[in-house]
Amino acid sequence: MRIVKALPLMLLSFIVYIVFTGSIRLYDIVTGIAVAVVIGLITANVVVSNPSKAYSINRLRWLIQYVFHYFLVSEVKAHLDVIRRALSPRMPINPGIVRVPYRVESDYAEALVACSITNTPGTVVVDLDKDRRIFYVHWIDVKTPEPEKARLEISELFERYAKKIFD
Repeated sequence: MRIVKALPLMLLSFIVYIVFTGSIRLYDIVTGIAVAVVIGLITANVVVSNPSKAYSINRLRWLIQYVFHYFLVSEVKAHLDVIRRALSPRMPINPGIVRVPYRVESDYAEALVACSITNTPGTVVVDLDKDRRIFYVHWIDVKTPEPEKARLEISELFERYAKKIFD
């Protein structure tokens, strides 16, 4: 059972290793496999509780779609917005901390949404209330202080993907 839980982690670790080394030489492939096996076996019981989710092709499809959308659309738009603000003579910002309720269920989905918000320029999750299911987000340009409208602006898209991938 442990190997069933470890295989997805091994594959993910191997892919990350190869991407970060930027090399597909035999030495890097062998080293990547060794590192991936060790990481997968050590962390499998802690990281994977339901192995059937890890083997779902549909979840993988949503993950790939999320990665492309996040890095090629959301990140680019947010970076351009922050650059525009930084280069503007008046520096049009309206910073503040807003409450953003969230509707994802699993800890992994919650972490994906929080990291997506934080990694997007102009927003950062500064606190989390798990009991009330609220992120406290510092927003470079507060468009609305109302929690539900802020959720639609900041995290709705991330939540949609997180639910399909993890919940």
